[in-house]
Amino acid sequence: MDSAGSRILTINGGSSSIKFALFEAGGSLRRILDGAIEQIGLPNAVLQIKGGAPADNISKPIAAPDHKAAVGVLMDWIEERNGRDVLTAVGHRIVHGGPNYSQPQRITPEMVEELHRLSPFDPDHLPEEILLTEAFQRRFPDVPQIACFDTAFHHDLPRVARILPIPRRYEAKGVRRYGFHGLSFAFLMGELARLDGADAANGRVVLAHLGSGASLAAVHRRKSVDTSMSFTPAAGVPMSTRSGDLDPGLVSYLARTEQMSAKQFDEMVNFKSGLLGISETSSDMRDLLDREAQDVRAAEAVALFCYQIKKWIGAFAAALGGIDTLVFAGGIGENAAPVRERICGGLEFLGIELNGKRNAENATVCSSDDGRVKIRVIHTDEELMIARSVARVLNLSSIQDC
Repeated sequence: MDSAGSRILTINGGSSSIKFALFEAGGSLRRILDGAIEQIGLPNAVLQIKGGAPADNISKPIAAPDHKAAVGVLMDWIEERNGRDVLTAVGHRIVHGGPNYSQPQRITPEMVEELHRLSPFDPDHLPEEILLTEAFQRRFPDVPQIACFDTAFHHDLPRVARILPIPRRYEAKGVRRYGFHGLSFAFLMGELARLDGADAANGRVVLAHLGSGASLAAVHRRKSVDTSMSFTPAAGVPMSTRSGDLDPGLVSYLARTEQMSAKQFDEMVNFKSGLLGISETSSDMRDLLDREAQDVRAAEAVALFCYQIKKWIGAFAAALGGIDTLVFAGGIGENAAPVRERICGGLEFLGIELNGKRNAENATVCSSDDGRVKIRVIHTDEELMIARSVARVLNLSSIQDC
């Protein structure tokens, strides 16, 4: 496919948002604009776009009662601003690829049918993501769409890390550890190789993607060998509103004592737990750090978050036989110096030692010169990973960097 003037739109659909970016693909990938539709389903939904041209800088309220209406607003803006033929391809982040999808590939009717079948694996994300692909197919039927699966990075986990300790028959139905944040982890590994070389990327690496969703991955020779999220993104460490790992006996206990249904339990562990559940005030780490001196609930939420991540780093050090590089990414990982300090504190026996001044400045390398482990802060870029994948699948660009 001729890459001259090619435009790739990336779509990253969440439960209440659609993030997007537009790239020009030629000899390299050049980001033209970023945008998002936030607060989908609420009266204060807003369309925000930042670009190089004045006409591309927008922040305005919109009517977006659901994802169907929201994507309609986005497609209308694309046509009005750039014309119907502006798009060469659309790349979608698909949270769950199930057992069969491990590589970016063109979306076909057969794939859409399989994704519908997989919807029970992740009912909070997959239905809306399928809806987005179908909406673009109806509006732009001649534009190829590429699915980029967030589980792909962990697809070939070692079997001992992949299988779940429940009756074996469920594995045949696709129940296993999948792991998520794969697009972010793949980007981080590429950046680590670019910054520190092949030896560092081939070493023993722990990646900590800490945002509203949070997970860690243990990587050796650039392959994921374990990860904190499991069959669903609710597993692992506490997050903004997700619980992370829980005693499975809570399901029957709450069913008996509070008549809580499976649907209500799912709602609780995904949207009412984590930092929000413990603090009872906010799911935002910035708010909790501001309040922790006056509010014990906020302090406990921060402490639990840091403690659980510290434990996972220790567990992954055991799985890897040590750590050479620790990478922090995501909104919290990149910007919350106190969180990094508390996570790393006490891990000196693993060779993890922060430099206080570098850490406070959010330096790209914040480890002590005396520490055996290099501690990096890397800004992750899922949209760029999607655009790169689309360019590779359609032979639009041979150059990785933008």
